[in-house]
Amino acid sequence: MAVLKHIKSHNANYSDTMEYLLFQHDEKTGEVLRNELGQKILRDEFYQDGLNCNPDTFDIECRMTNEAFKKNRRRNELKSHHYIISFDPVDVSECGLTGKRAQELCLEFAKKNFPGYQTVVVTHTDGSNHSGNIHTHIVINSVRKYAVERQNYMDKPNEENAGYKHRSTNRFLEHLKKEVMAMCEREGLHQLDLLTPAPEKITETEFRANARGQKKLEQINREIIQKGLKPASTTFQTQKDFLRKAIEECSKSARNFKEFQSLLLENYNISVLSQRGRYRYLHPDRDRRITEKALGTNYGKEHLEERFLQNKKRIRPEISATASSYTEADYHKDPVAIIYYQTQLRLVVDLQTNVKAMQSDAYARKVKITNLQQMANTLIYIQEHGYDTREDLSAVTSKAKEDLNEARNTLNELTAELKTLNAQIHYTGQYFSSKSIYAEFIKSKKKKVFRREHGSELQAYEQARDWLKNFYPDGKMLSMKTLKPQKQELQDKIIYQENKLKELKKRCTELETVSYNVDAILDRRAMETEKALVHSASHDKSTKERKEESL
Repeated sequence: MAVLKHIKSHNANYSDTMEYLLFQHDEKTGEVLRNELGQKILRDEFYQDGLNCNPDTFDIECRMTNEAFKKNRRRNELKSHHYIISFDPVDVSECGLTGKRAQELCLEFAKKNFPGYQTVVVTHTDGSNHSGNIHTHIVINSVRKYAVERQNYMDKPNEENAGYKHRSTNRFLEHLKKEVMAMCEREGLHQLDLLTPAPEKITETEFRANARGQKKLEQINREIIQKGLKPASTTFQTQKDFLRKAIEECSKSARNFKEFQSLLLENYNISVLSQRGRYRYLHPDRDRRITEKALGTNYGKEHLEERFLQNKKRIRPEISATASSYTEADYHKDPVAIIYYQTQLRLVVDLQTNVKAMQSDAYARKVKITNLQQMANTLIYIQEHGYDTREDLSAVTSKAKEDLNEARNTLNELTAELKTLNAQIHYTGQYFSSKSIYAEFIKSKKKKVFRREHGSELQAYEQARDWLKNFYPDGKMLSMKTLKPQKQELQDKIIYQENKLKELKKRCTELETVSYNVDAILDRRAMETEKALVHSASHDKSTKERKEESL
C-alpha cells in the first residue's frame, strides 16, 4: 500500500536535503555516517534524477532562481517542499517492484504534477531501519522556474506563471493521493484508499516513539530479570495506544455515551467529553485532551454511537439491568454481589509470585477482589457453555486450536494465490504498456540506436513477455478485465478469512484463560482440602503424642 507524505522546510541550505538523500545517516541521532578516513558514506543503493535542474548543483540553482524572482529572502518563508511516496514492502516480492522501476514511476509522477519547478527525485531501497520498503523522495524548490500550461488541479490565480510559490493545499494533496492510487492501480501494486480517514491512525511520530519505548522497556526488563524478579510488562504502549485499547474494551459493553464515559473513568481513569460533534479523551498522564481525529475513525463519535446501538440491541434488558445494579455494590456488606459483576474474562493473578502484591497490602487486597470477580466470571462462562468436566473444556480448547490452524493455513494459501495474481496483473500491464515501443523497435532500421534510446521500455517488454510465456504455456493470456475482478474477489475472501482468524484467535484466548482460571480454582480447592485434613489429623492426636512431638 503506497502512502504519500508531505514535509515543508524553512531551511535555506538546500545542500542539507541533498546530503540526507545521498549519504547514510544514523537512525537515532540523524548524524551522517563516516568511514575511518572521515569521509561521508554513500547509501548502498539509490537512483537520482533532476527536473529543470542538475541534481548535483540543485542547491546553487535553487538559490539563483530565488534571487532572480526576489523570493525566499525571509527566514519564515518556505524554501522547499518534500514529498515521499512509500511503497508496500510486499510489492518487491509479490509484484516485482524494483528501485529502478519505482524511480521511473515517480519521475513520471513528478513531471506531471510539479511542472516548471526545479525538482530532485531520489529513490531509496533500504527503508527506515532497513525495513526494505522502497520509497521515493521528491524535493522541489518552492519557486516555479518556468511558466507552464494551466492544469485542472491548479486552483490559485497565476499559479502557472514563472516565479509562483508552490502551495500544498488540501485540494492539491487530495489530487496527489488520487494520482498515487491511480499509479499503483495501473502497475498492479498494493494500494489502499488514501482519501478515506484511517480506522486506526498511527503517525510516523507515534510509530518511532513506540519503537524507542519498546527498546527502553526491554533494557529495563533485562535488569529486573537479572535481579531475579518478574517484569510487570513486556510490551510498551504509547499514550494513544493506551487510549485505543481502553476505548475498544469499554465500547464492547457500553450502550450509550454515559455508560461509556463511566467505564473509561472507572476502569482506566480516562476522561472523555463530547464537544463540537467529536469525542475528546484525556489520558491520566496528560493535561491536554486528544481528539478522536488523532486516534482514527474507529474511536470517533459516529462509529462508537453505532456500536452503542448494536450493544443495546444485543444485550437483554434483564441481564444488563442486573449487571448495572451490581456495579456499584458494596462487596463487604453483600459478598454475593460479586458473582453478578460482569467483566471481560482475565487471568487470575497468582499472589504468591506477584512482587507488587508482596510489597503493597492495598494492591494485594485489590488483586484478591479482582481474582474473585474473574473466578465468578469463569464459573458463569462454564455454566453458560455447558462444560460439565475439565475434559470437556480441554476437548473444546483443542478443537478451537485446530480450527485456528486450519484458518491460518487457508489464509496463507489465499495470500500465495493473490501474490501470483498480482504478478499476472503486473506483467500483463507491463506487457501492453510497452508493446507499442517494441513494435516500433521491430520496424526500426537502426535497432542499436533505438535500443539505446528506449532500453528500459524494451527491457520491460521482454521481461513481461518471457514471464507470461512461462506462466501461460498454451499462449492463452487472460485480459486485465478478467484479472481485476478475480483480484477483487480474492481480496474479499482474504478479508473474510482474516476476520474469521481474528475471531478464532479471540475464542482460543478466551478458552485458554478459562482453562487457566479453572486450574487455579481447582488447585486452590485442593490446597484448602489438604489443610483441612492436616488440621483434622492434628486435632485427633492425643495429648501424649503432641507432647512427644514437641520434644
